[in-house]
Amino acid sequence: MPHSLIINLVPTSPIYPQFLTGRHLHALFLTLINSVNPELATYLHEQKSEKAFTLSPLQISHSSQNAGHLLQWQHNKPIPKGMDCWWRVSLLDDGLFNNLMQLWLNLNPEQPWHLGAANLQITRILGTPQVTQPWANFCSYEELYEKASDSQRKIEIVFCTPTAFRQGQYDSCLPTRECLFNSLLHRWNKYSQIPLAESLTEYVFPTYVNVHSEIISDKRSKFIGCVGEMGYSILGEASLQIIKDINVLADFALYSGAGRKTPMGMGMIRRLNGA
Repeated sequence: MPHSLIINLVPTSPIYPQFLTGRHLHALFLTLINSVNPELATYLHEQKSEKAFTLSPLQISHSSQNAGHLLQWQHNKPIPKGMDCWWRVSLLDDGLFNNLMQLWLNLNPEQPWHLGAANLQITRILGTPQVTQPWANFCSYEELYEKASDSQRKIEIVFCTPTAFRQGQYDSCLPTRECLFNSLLHRWNKYSQIPLAESLTEYVFPTYVNVHSEIISDKRSKFIGCVGEMGYSILGEASLQIIKDINVLADFALYSGAGRKTPMGMGMIRRLNGA
C-alpha cells in the first residue's frame, strides 16, 4: 500500500543551507529507521537498486514559494529556530511501512533529531488526506486501480521539484511521454501485484507544455531537471482498459515520483486533474 506521509517538525536551532541537501535529508531518514530497525537501515543504506521510498526537500510551512504547486528545493539562507517545517516521505512497499510502525506509534516529540549541526523536534506525522496538505494520503494498489477512470483522456502533471530521466549514460530533463510514463510504469509493476502492459505510451501525446529547467549544484555534482506543468492526452483508438491503465499511473504519481534521485528530493510530481 503506498503511503504519502507528512512529517511536521520544528528546529530548536538554526538549520544552515549546507545541511539542507538531499544527501543530508536522506541520512536523517535512515537515522529515523535506525532508531527502530537497525538492520533495515543498513539494508537501505547499502541498497544500490531503486529504493522503495521517496523524500521531499524540507519545506517551510506557509512559505510563499510553496504556496502554489512548486516546492522549495534549495535554501540560500538558514531556516531559523522555531520555524514550522514539513517533510514528505512516501513509502511504496507495505513491508517498509510495517517495519516503521513502531516509529510512528511511539514518536516522542521531546526527542531531538539532528540535521547537520541543527536539532529538530518532530511534532506529528500525517498519513491521511488533509484539506491544507495535498501531499498527505494513502491508498492500496488495489484501490488505486479500481478508482482509476476508464474515460478520462486528459492528464495534467505538475513537476514540483526538478525532474530528470536517465537515458543511456546521461540524464534528460525533457519529460517525454516515454520518460515519464515508463518511469511510473516501472515502479508500479515493481511494487504492485497488478501488472500493467508495457505498450501504454503509444497512446499518450503531450498537448500542453509549461516547463523550464533548473540547475541544482553542490560540491559533489550538478543536477538539471524540469519543473512546471505538462498536459498529456490519450489519443487514438485506445480501449477502455488502456485508458484506465494510463490513469492508474497518473494517479500513482503522487506516491512514486518519477525519474532520478527521488530519495534525494527530486522528481516530486502530482496529477492536477482527476486525481
